[in-house]
Amino acid sequence: MQTSQEKELPYGSGRFYIQPAQNPESNCFPSSENLENDSSSDNSNRATYPFVKTLDPYCTLESASASNNIPCQNSPSAANFSPKGSLVSKLEPKPRVLRPQHSLETTNGSPETNSCLTHDLVDDLRDKIKELETAMLGPDTNTLNMYDFVVPEPEEPDSFLLAAEKWRKTMEIISRGDLKEVLYACAKSMAENDVETTDWLISELRKMVSISGDPLQRLGAYMLESLVARMASTGSKIYKALKCSEPTGNELLSYMHVLYEICPYFKFGYMSANGAIAEAMKEESRVHIIDFQISQGTQWVSLMQALARRPGGPPYIRITAVDDSFSAYARGGGLDIVGNRLSALAQSCNVPFEFHAIRVPASEVQLEDLELRTNEAVAVNFAIMLHHVPDESVSIHNPRDRLLRLAKHLSPKVVTLVEQEFSTNNARFLPRFVETLNYYLAVFESIDVVLPREHKERINVEQHCLAREIVNLVACEGAERVERHELLNKWRRRFAVAGFTPYPLSSFVNASIKTLLESYPGHYTLEERDGTLYLGWMNQVLVVSCAWR
Repeated sequence: MQTSQEKELPYGSGRFYIQPAQNPESNCFPSSENLENDSSSDNSNRATYPFVKTLDPYCTLESASASNNIPCQNSPSAANFSPKGSLVSKLEPKPRVLRPQHSLETTNGSPETNSCLTHDLVDDLRDKIKELETAMLGPDTNTLNMYDFVVPEPEEPDSFLLAAEKWRKTMEIISRGDLKEVLYACAKSMAENDVETTDWLISELRKMVSISGDPLQRLGAYMLESLVARMASTGSKIYKALKCSEPTGNELLSYMHVLYEICPYFKFGYMSANGAIAEAMKEESRVHIIDFQISQGTQWVSLMQALARRPGGPPYIRITAVDDSFSAYARGGGLDIVGNRLSALAQSCNVPFEFHAIRVPASEVQLEDLELRTNEAVAVNFAIMLHHVPDESVSIHNPRDRLLRLAKHLSPKVVTLVEQEFSTNNARFLPRFVETLNYYLAVFESIDVVLPREHKERINVEQHCLAREIVNLVACEGAERVERHELLNKWRRRFAVAGFTPYPLSSFVNASIKTLLESYPGHYTLEERDGTLYLGWMNQVLVVSCAWR
């Protein structure tokens, strides 16, 4: 039974009672049976995972020391709020100045503009009050001014209700145990600069994630690490540490090779690009391939073998290889290693071959670096690398579009584009967080089908090949964020502006990739639309491949 002093307000599906604030510490939050779902609807058709109460200990990356500097509070409850707390303090009274309300006298039916008390009468009244107080209380007593009397007034209840509603929703999100929902709530509170709620959710998330759990729990571990790094402003340091310290180059190369073998993403991109190049060069005797990120040179093994079997003999092949620091580190050495490998392969296939190295980032390549020859047909290869080139949002020089204009200036017979299909380039933090969560969840699920959860190689692949990208996407901003993906529609606009037209992939390439996917277990999808191939996992498109000229 509620007392007559309580005020009942409508509140969602239930009711919320506010008592007079004589004892704020006794206030508690109501429970509600219904709650609006704050999690992103961008990937509503994805599977959700049950809350696991007991998980393996949370394993951090190199930012563990940084994250320890961030206080994580225990889950708040109604019983431990004090007057200094964020909610109860809102009930503290504020002074308010009350002014007298004068009734308007009417004369002949019209309101008078002056009060019935003249200024002289008011002054006389004030003097009488002062004399009376002096006689009763002494000459040093402060006089109460009836016109400026200050009385406390409780703060408007709306702000308290909003804060109470927010904490109630947060507690219900945690109680439901939906990891994806809690991750989103944590990112949302961080986007709103709500440090207290963020700390609380981080402490709860540590109990829910595991690098040896199901795909969402494993991804959640790295998403959480990325949020902690963003909060501590250490994202760039972790990205560089994963890139340049441990593991050694040979170990990282082995991890990348494992990822290459267990998932078809790289093979799909390389095979589709090589098919377009082989089709465009089928009548050419001298071929110049310009690869703006050579990496291990793996892509060109199958193409060289295919051209070696071409009727009439193989063409003369020259490969110009552009390098970056990460590729050099992963190889355990410079471009000479790639050149020696490809030269040995060409010799074994009886293919005339020449290798030219350009040891600068793709965004810094100049026309004179490419050493063009008039008797060569040019093919330009952009395989999963353009999203690393800054655009107009990072640099006024717009290296991304400059590189496309440079490629067009080469008058190539074909330009291949392979890119991850999700939008992170100019996205603000919260939608970028959701994009990253949905995209990499599909990748982690595809790995889960192939390698057991306790498999050491799986852990290494996810930590050293995927976690560094996730940290950069979530924890870094500005020039420090080098993972800047765009959807195919945006790439199409960039290529069109640079002067390119589409070069549809042949049906032979499509059939070859369908055969490739049959060797991989799981739920991979392949779709061809308007000469472009889309590789996905279930309902999530992951990689697109197309060609231009």
